[in-house]
Parts: sequence; structure tokens; C-alpha cells
Amino acid sequence: MVKVARKTVALPAIVDLDSLDGIRDGLLDAIEEGPVTVAAAGVERVSTNALFMLISAAETARKNNFEFEIDKPSAALTGAIERLGLGSSFMGMMRG
Repeated sequence: MVKVARKTVALPAIVDLDSLDGIRDGLLDAIEEGPVTVAAAGVERVSTNALFMLISAAETARKNNFEFEIDKPSAALTGAIERLGLGSSFMGMMRG
């Protein structure tokens, strides 16, 4: 069995509509190739659309039989998830 290298996609401090295209492209490339870690420690602000994009990316990774995790989510990121009631959607992908 060939072990596929884990890809890391780092989120910028401001994850808003202006940054979504670049993040989406990076996630799409990564989840087609293998397991993905989203580095989220530096997130200061995140849009609702970005959260839904992460949920979608995790689902695509699952369908591809690859792991998808969010590493060291910042307080801003976890706060936004909780405020929007998306905690159950992110359960199991948060690390650290």
C-alpha cells in the first residue's frame, strides 16, 4: 500500500469572500490527492461562506476516503462555528 503525503492548507487571518477563491482552489487540489490538514491557528475573522466551504471540503475528502482535519482552530474560528450552530458539522475534524 502506498502512503500518500498529507497536504496542509493554511488559512489566512481574514477568511472572507475576497480570499475564498484561493482557499477553495488549494483545498480542491489537496483533497483530490490525499489527506488534508487545514492550519487554522491564525484565523482572526471568518465568513459564514468560508465555514460552509470547509464543511463541503470535508465531505468531498470523506467521499474520496481521505482524512480531513482542522488543526489548532483559533478562538475566532470556533466562536463563529458555535454562533452559527455548526458545531455538529465540524465535530470530528477539529484537532488541537
